[in-house]
Amino acid sequence: MSETAANSVTLRFLAAPTDVGHSGSVDAGTVLEWVDKAAYAAAVGWSKSYCVTAYVGNIHFADPVNNGDMVEVEATIVYTGRSSMHIRTVVSSGDPRGGRPTMRSQCMVIFVAVGEDGKPSPVPRFEPATAEEIEHHDDALARIKVREEIVAAMKAQNYTDAGTAERVVLRFMAAPTDVNWGGKVHGGMVMKWIDEAAYVCASRYCGNDTVAVFSGGVRFYRPLLIGHLVEVEARLVYTGTKGMHIAVHVRSGDPKGRQMKLTTYCLTVMVARDDSGNSLPVPTWVPVSDEDMQLHAHARDLLEIRGRAPGNRLPNHLLRTGSPTTIG
Repeated sequence: MSETAANSVTLRFLAAPTDVGHSGSVDAGTVLEWVDKAAYAAAVGWSKSYCVTAYVGNIHFADPVNNGDMVEVEATIVYTGRSSMHIRTVVSSGDPRGGRPTMRSQCMVIFVAVGEDGKPSPVPRFEPATAEEIEHHDDALARIKVREEIVAAMKAQNYTDAGTAERVVLRFMAAPTDVNWGGKVHGGMVMKWIDEAAYVCASRYCGNDTVAVFSGGVRFYRPLLIGHLVEVEARLVYTGTKGMHIAVHVRSGDPKGRQMKLTTYCLTVMVARDDSGNSLPVPTWVPVSDEDMQLHAHARDLLEIRGRAPGNRLPNHLLRTGSPTTIG
């Protein structure tokens, strides 16, 4: 690990063979685990206190990280609230023998500082100084309203057993090896489980290997405890030309009881790939039940909201249908 500035931390390491997943390269879930660790280091360094993951914004997986790559994960605080820190993370990788690393993905992670009483605690205010810091600060500020809209839309949506789309549920115990520095399950590990469940759901639906190209709205509602029973439910809610939109809920609870509480929720977009790594078209999912139609509309609404974020736009298949092309 190297500290590049008072508000920035960079982790450097080699991608190991054990990091390679079903796609033949490093899975998105492992990349998200790296992102969470780097952002945690930056948050703790800035706040000087224990911190928890609150939200992971839109992360696009541009290109894969391969076995043996030299990986750099840079986490930079760009905006602070009373107890929150908005951290821009950039994952790059390349040949360790030399050459400039290539950016593979980037996203915004929000951590909250927590005091000894378990409640949010104030953090030092970040004041941008350079032109680049001001740009990233203003971008984070502009995305707050969009993020609030996304969170509200996702929280309001109901999911029941009345849906007919592809659905899988993974169940297991949270193991001691999943622990974070606060004695609970690591946020990055939860995101890895989300990626695994989305992979199974999408691959079953299309009959091909799939990889994540986007994950967004990852909201952490409450901590997940070691030794608890974990349930990761992934459900298809929408298809584009090539992308399969998978809603994933993570629930947990004491195995001695029957109550499972929602801990994390997000939407992941998976794409089918052939043996050469080229994306493949997927069968169009047609809603059948009332719940199917509601979830389909919900996914479309989220696309519309994200299209208003700075630098974002609607996907091509929606542009062709005449949907509004608002870009933030």
